[in-house]
Amino acid sequence: MMIKSEKEIINLVKEDQWMMDILHTVKLLNLPDWWVCAGFVRSKIWDTLHDFKERTEIPDIDVIYFDREQINEAEEKKYEQYLRTLLPNIPWSVKNEARMHLKNQIPPYSSSVDAISKFPETATALGLKLDEKNDVILAAPCGISDVINLQLKPTPYFAKTKELAFIYEERIVKKNWKSIWNNIKVNHI
Repeated sequence: MMIKSEKEIINLVKEDQWMMDILHTVKLLNLPDWWVCAGFVRSKIWDTLHDFKERTEIPDIDVIYFDREQINEAEEKKYEQYLRTLLPNIPWSVKNEARMHLKNQIPPYSSSVDAISKFPETATALGLKLDEKNDVILAAPCGISDVINLQLKPTPYFAKTKELAFIYEERIVKKNWKSIWNNIKVNHI
């Protein structure tokens, strides 16, 4: 199968009941500027492009939001716990991007989508959420070209410095995505 557009990605998600259940569950939290992102989106696309019949296991479901008023990590843990009561078999990870710049020792993000744009890989810099009408919204601040063309590249942010490039290269080794999706093309810095 080929994927050529954001609309086709959104349709894939809409047809996936498991993904829709996760999006509806996260929406219940009513978090500001929330997204389910990273591997949740990328893995669906790459599984589809590899014609996998079974979903690739995802180590965690990354839920992000942006709330400058409450940057206590304990709040994130409360949200994770609540999500576990709703869908206990999901490996939830909730992060407030209004505080993550402190952990990552970089300048503050302006929004969740700004944070997504600074994820290490363009193919991972993706997010999904539901709007007020429960329509699926896709955030792709680095575009979808790399993910649909099976290209693993650093985001412009991670290509800026040797230190960040090193983190990108470490992730390629650690994640070993090519062993799962053998058709991806890994670009080194």
